[in-house]
Amino acid sequence: MKIAGISGSLRQHSTNTGILRAVKKIAADKGHEFTLVDISDIPLYNQDVNEQGIPQAVQNAHDELAVADAIVLACPEYNYSVSGVLKNAIDWFSRVENQGFNGKAVSIMGASPGLGTSRMQYDLRKILVFLNAFVVNKPEVLIGGSGGKFDDQGNLTDEKTLEFLGKAVDALIALADQLKK
Repeated sequence: MKIAGISGSLRQHSTNTGILRAVKKIAADKGHEFTLVDISDIPLYNQDVNEQGIPQAVQNAHDELAVADAIVLACPEYNYSVSGVLKNAIDWFSRVENQGFNGKAVSIMGASPGLGTSRMQYDLRKILVFLNAFVVNKPEVLIGGSGGKFDDQGNLTDEKTLEFLGKAVDALIALADQLKK
């Protein structure tokens, strides 16, 4: 199975990107392929630009989503919602012909120093309805108290959280398999 991941944070040592590095290792250990999709060069959405064609950075990122069987979105909570960088990328992806979220299993994950990313995840679920994506309902991956679970480089080091993340990857794969039938 091919899994694509997008981080809603561009910060170098982002814990949310760290979640995706952990998912990549877990997926590889289970015999699955994982690609981290780079959205850092995607321009701000502008209808005038869109009318001239999809920018290459958008197309490149979208092409990686299009070949994936499942998608993981790991995002911090910004002002009680989805980060601007992730929302912007999704806005662009929704304009690409045969957009890559359509009919796919998606797992939403997030880490924060506080209680987690529940408000962001709720808003992201609403956005994904428009894209006809199928979100994994359980387990929900809301990693609170991230300061004690990630190292200074943003790598997930907490064993219980890594074990829980393995269950979340299993649920994503199970939903993706179910959708293929």
